[in-house]
Amino acid sequence: MKQNNERIALITGSTGGIGTALCRKLSEDGYQVVGNFRNEEKSVQLQQELDKTGHHIELVHGDVSDFDSVGTMVQHIETNIGPIDILINNAGITRDTSFVKMTKAQWDEVLNTNLNSVFNCTRHVIQGMVERRFGRIINISSINAQKGQYGQTNYSTAKAGMHGFTKSLALEVAKYGITVNTISPGYIETEMVMAVPENIREKIIAQIPVGRLGGPTEIAEAVSFLISAKSGFITGSNFAINGGQHMA
Repeated sequence: MKQNNERIALITGSTGGIGTALCRKLSEDGYQVVGNFRNEEKSVQLQQELDKTGHHIELVHGDVSDFDSVGTMVQHIETNIGPIDILINNAGITRDTSFVKMTKAQWDEVLNTNLNSVFNCTRHVIQGMVERRFGRIINISSINAQKGQYGQTNYSTAKAGMHGFTKSLALEVAKYGITVNTISPGYIETEMVMAVPENIREKIIAQIPVGRLGGPTEIAEAVSFLISAKSGFITGSNFAINGGQHMA
């Protein structure tokens, strides 16, 4: 069996708070980490930040909402770095508004980036995983996929669809040594959440039994376990990491 330093992990949406924490953690675990980005400016900032802390990450451009762009990205990775053993589908955006005000563009953009990207990325790597008889796929969903959220019909739909994808694919590929799981974070201390007005954040925290926001590193620790050799009997599962805010 390959060692961690021989396994390549592709993380989509690597420039966000959770994505950056994933890059750091998997690098510390010894994996060859490839971070996907779409925004050039953010990728430069991330590279500078990782360089300062001694984390060596390969960053590659690709629009995960576009099937052909993903194909080009995966081909580049496999030609220049090696076969992808681990895929973390983490890319996501929000375009929040009540449904009666939601435009077709707001619906399509969120579904394409948050859900269709899961198909696009997984479809391009799954055959290689099947042939090598090993793979780890983690889909980063959300608490709002489980409980719903006002103004997020598009986001909640996309994130809920991720776990339906997880369960069905897990059934299909388990016999090839491939596991597929979902992680559903609650409110995490990322740049996006911290941009919410303080009085609103206080109301959110008041609904969380543990009394605080989650940390990006807490999500990364869960991913670290689920992609390890120790987790081979776990597949088709959804791990809710939300401080007790929603229990299903």
